[in-house]
Amino acid sequence: MAATRTTKVLIIGSGPAGYTAGVYAARAMLEPLLVQGIEPGGQLTTTTEVENWPGDTEVQGPDLMVRMEAHAKAMGCEVVQDIITSVDFSKRPFVAQSDSGTTYVADALILATGARAKWLGLPSEEKFKGFGVSACATCDGFFYRGQEIAVIGGGNTAVEEALFLTNFASKVTLVHRRDELRAEKILQDRLLKNPKIEPLWHHTLEEVIGTDSPLGVEAMRVKHVDTGEEREIPVKGVFVAIGHAPANELVKDVLETHMGGYVVTKPDSTETSIPGVFAAGDLTDHKYRQAVTSAGMGCMAALEAERFLAEQGEDAALEVAAPAAE
Repeated sequence: MAATRTTKVLIIGSGPAGYTAGVYAARAMLEPLLVQGIEPGGQLTTTTEVENWPGDTEVQGPDLMVRMEAHAKAMGCEVVQDIITSVDFSKRPFVAQSDSGTTYVADALILATGARAKWLGLPSEEKFKGFGVSACATCDGFFYRGQEIAVIGGGNTAVEEALFLTNFASKVTLVHRRDELRAEKILQDRLLKNPKIEPLWHHTLEEVIGTDSPLGVEAMRVKHVDTGEEREIPVKGVFVAIGHAPANELVKDVLETHMGGYVVTKPDSTETSIPGVFAAGDLTDHKYRQAVTSAGMGCMAALEAERFLAEQGEDAALEVAAPAAE
């Protein structure tokens, strides 16, 4: 028989926003329950060196997330390995269904589902996913020791992936449709000084070329954006690093969104268009998308959930205390 769990605050997602919300909600004695989701720890679990987390000159992303989870648990937040598949937002308490069959009932929700890697949408990209095409250098870089590989993109993600992959690959070709990078200046400087990385400006990836038996990548076909000239470049791996999209499947048809699917919150707040539902981290942040800002929003969401629940309690008390109409 499927179980039903009841909590004052249900936190959906387990990145910096979710775990920080867990810490603050637990300290507020709300006994929060956090459901980790499909990727426990979020995007930082696929990142190696993190150099911009306050208090740590350098920390491994997975290690940081292990510490955050431990911190939330130590404060009294219950962390559950499960995946929320749907939520009934039509009334309070909110009812969430999960992959395990458990039903979660909550007076307030904190959504911290984060974002996921974007793909180019090429048929050949789909064909070779997991067989030479990847969106996670830290997951798959090890398999390309001494090989020539490519990274597609020009932002922070692409530059960080390219730099990391030089630990394994003999050469990394960075394919970018423009003639300058959008990444932070310090990352650009590192990339341009790295002898293993060769930028390929004004080009797009048109096709991933490989073998069928066994399935594997042998080359990529790229096109010059101005001249239309195409050519093949031998590579054994293609890493797509063109950014991320918010993981909004639970709410895209219910909550107000903008900027390509990011959840809209009230100014200087994590409140969404539904009272009692709060959104934090990369699900709502299309501008900064940093671990530290996600954590800050997780703090805000927990404090606002606490305030919301307190106000609901006061309203209920006033209704009980109010004299009956004559």
